Amino acid sequence: MTSDEVREGFLSFFEGKGHTRVASAPIVPQDDPTLLFINAGMNQFKDVFLGTGSRDYRRAVDSQKCLRVSGKHNDLEEVGISTKHQTFFEMLGNWSFGDYFKREAIAWAWELLTDVWKLPNERLWATVFEGHEGDGLEPDEESEVLWPEMTGIGPERVLRLGKKDNFWEMGETGPCGPCSEIHYYLGGDPGAQSANPDLEGPDYTEIWNLVFIQFDRDSSGRLHRLPESHVDTGMGLERVSSILQGVDSNYDTDLFVRIISAISEISETPYSEESGVAMRVIADHVRALVFTIADGALPSSEGRGYVLRRILRRAARYGRTLGLHEPFIHRLTKTVADTMGDAFPEVRKQAPHIVQVIQSEEEGFGKTLDRGIEIFETVSRRGRISGADAFQLYDTYGFPLDLTQLMASEKGLEVDEVGFEREMAGQRTRSREATRDLFVAQDRIGLPERHSEFVGYETLSSEATVVATQAGPDGLIDVYLDVTPFYGESGGQVGDVGRVYNDSFSVRVDDTLRRGSAVVHRGRLEGGEKDVLTDAPVKAEVDRDRRTDTARNHTATHLLHAALRRVLGDHVNQAGSLVSPDRLRFDFTHLHGLDLAQKEEIEVIVNESIREDLAVDISHVTLDKAREMGATMLFTEKYGDVVRTVRIGEVSLELCGGTHVTSTGQIGLLQLTAETGTAAGVRRIEALTGREAERLLRRERKTLSELERLMNAPVPDLPEKVSDLISRNRELERELHGLRRDQAGSEMEDLVHRAFEVEGVRVVAAKAEPQNMEGFREMADRLRDGLGTGVGVLGATMNGK
Repeated sequence: MTSDEVREGFLSFFEGKGHTRVASAPIVPQDDPTLLFINAGMNQFKDVFLGTGSRDYRRAVDSQKCLRVSGKHNDLEEVGISTKHQTFFEMLGNWSFGDYFKREAIAWAWELLTDVWKLPNERLWATVFEGHEGDGLEPDEESEVLWPEMTGIGPERVLRLGKKDNFWEMGETGPCGPCSEIHYYLGGDPGAQSANPDLEGPDYTEIWNLVFIQFDRDSSGRLHRLPESHVDTGMGLERVSSILQGVDSNYDTDLFVRIISAISEISETPYSEESGVAMRVIADHVRALVFTIADGALPSSEGRGYVLRRILRRAARYGRTLGLHEPFIHRLTKTVADTMGDAFPEVRKQAPHIVQVIQSEEEGFGKTLDRGIEIFETVSRRGRISGADAFQLYDTYGFPLDLTQLMASEKGLEVDEVGFEREMAGQRTRSREATRDLFVAQDRIGLPERHSEFVGYETLSSEATVVATQAGPDGLIDVYLDVTPFYGESGGQVGDVGRVYNDSFSVRVDDTLRRGSAVVHRGRLEGGEKDVLTDAPVKAEVDRDRRTDTARNHTATHLLHAALRRVLGDHVNQAGSLVSPDRLRFDFTHLHGLDLAQKEEIEVIVNESIREDLAVDISHVTLDKAREMGATMLFTEKYGDVVRTVRIGEVSLELCGGTHVTSTGQIGLLQLTAETGTAAGVRRIEALTGREAERLLRRERKTLSELERLMNAPVPDLPEKVSDLISRNRELERELHGLRRDQAGSEMEDLVHRAFEVEGVRVVAAKAEPQNMEGFREMADRLRDGLGTGVGVLGATMNGK
């Protein structure tokens, strides 16, 4: 079967089951600011599932164009290496909006696979949801029973899997439900399969996911039954075509063979194991470029265009490995259009435009390529490519990181990837940075009406012009710039430090503040003989290490907030915070102090999220959309119509204007250091991350080493040794107390004997020498007992009093 026949067979089959054939939505979302690109078949029906929209039909079938290159769904790094992944792919889907449900979905899926497409029964496996105690969900026994009942599959090939695999959710809130996946055995003899197969292994591939949308998850995490149940299925055309065409790779299907053949012809290189990765990457990337440009996107330095530019230059980099030094990607447009144009006429119609766009980008990149190579040769002489060097090659000369790495490996050099990723952090937020935050110099502080553009999300250094200066406190100077990478203190995050300088002067910026909507760079004039002049061109540089440490703590604060809510309950809300480079502090609403077990659980949850290296995705959405998404926000904060959201995997979604790492793994480690109360119903928790957490561990390790030496015992034996020491000390203190009591009794007895009378009343007045206040009281008690009746006065000097 050709891929066209597979696609048409799927669509026709479900049309025969009463489904309305629906056209693919554009790959560039038209009315969803939360998405860069359509990345799943359900995207165009989100409003139906959310209950905010409806359709004229109750059943639908489509083949949706999808692109997965960023955020939660990102297959970019897998492309070419894995033969089952693409950035661009088609998602075949059938849909029920409150109409049929599990029985029909399962029966029709089996009918299509085995009766129409003749896939062998013995190679198919089904999975169902095993239930989840935390959500109060029982196993999906209905689907488990329906599979053997409605199909020819044996019950032993229906497996229960957990929430991660078999419970689908749109996001942290909203419609969700159990799903049932269909897997296909790719190996040799079907009879040799294990009763407990590794469905994630190379011998199996998931071909279809049937999602049964039954619930709505509210902002507190609780599930509620929907008034109607829905069906949402997804099948990758490329993957199922490879099975139906009897080939081992998606790239060996007719969706790719002509494109790869064209690449081979242009490069005069046969498709082989050696050239395979490069050709597969180029074939995938040109499809992604053709379809996204056909739907209206253009390469640029921001948002969707930024992603396209990266894809194009990545393809060009792989072209270099095939000896392709002249623009070639645009020449593949016609092949893609010929392959896909029948199903998607817009590709064929837009082909001339697509060629022009891609060719222009290729030529523009080629113009900087030679200069970039010169720069690379210069920096490579240092023996290692720093993150800043790699970023300069990327940002100024258009070199993707993997091109820099390839060139470095040819010289036996390494590239500082961590440093590069720090530099890239701001670039990755460009997806929602269409509108910059503008900080206006206010008339009330005597500044001209000029805007200060904040570029600190994208870069930590920038060229700028001095707008105005003012005298600050204690001999400091306040500098205002038209453009600044410095983050002004706000939202609990401290301001940046760094330098503002040119050839004539240098200001050491010790703090960055906000005055109204203006950014104040407060510091001390250090270098140069001249004053800071208005309209002077300057270089503004943020202290990179300090900003990075601050970003670690800010992202960790979001993880900590989520963990507190998970452990303590949804009543937990932020009541204040401090995010600095050396620590974080988070105030939250909760009545009681945390016990040790709770603190340990919170710490474990946060560090698990750190180890998972979850992506930190920044986006700008409307306030209403943010509420709909379930974003955490402060009730006391005033928000505009468009807000900045920070999503950390599926763990956290908050409104936030601060700076963050690009993935949680960069935090390294979180260590809780204190938990106290600050007011009625408000607790405070403090923590360290990154380098400060390491320093804490080193200090504690040093302390343990010293205790090992003093106690002459290894660390595992220290608790017992210390406990024995404490017990012995208490015993000695009791003995000492007894001796002192006896001594005090003896001394007081002597004083009583020497008491003198004043008009018939016995009087004792003496200076005592007690060891402490407790001993002093003991003396008084003994004196009282000894006198029986009379007057006793004891005086003593203790601690200088």
